[in-house]
Amino acid sequence: MTSPTSVISITVPIEVKKEATNLFNSLGLNMSTSINMFLKRAIYERGIPFETNQPSQESLESLKGLEDMENGRVEFKKYYNAKEMLDEILNKD
Repeated sequence: MTSPTSVISITVPIEVKKEATNLFNSLGLNMSTSINMFLKRAIYERGIPFETNQPSQESLESLKGLEDMENGRVEFKKYYNAKEMLDEILNKD
């Protein structure tokens, strides 16, 4: 005998749903099962089942810098291996 069920309707960005669906499918799960797992774990732990810390200012600045590089707003030097990078660092005057 199955338990009665209830519908939950949530709104998420399209890309978040797409990426989550792909991830869960690769794990052999669907969205409904995955959300049920999250809810059951939250009930078991009596809280959010992962850390929810506010990022430090340094972390936010690092993320902003990475985003700027990815979007071409900041130029950066590319290295093709660690030796190339170390050689440049160690030979700077």
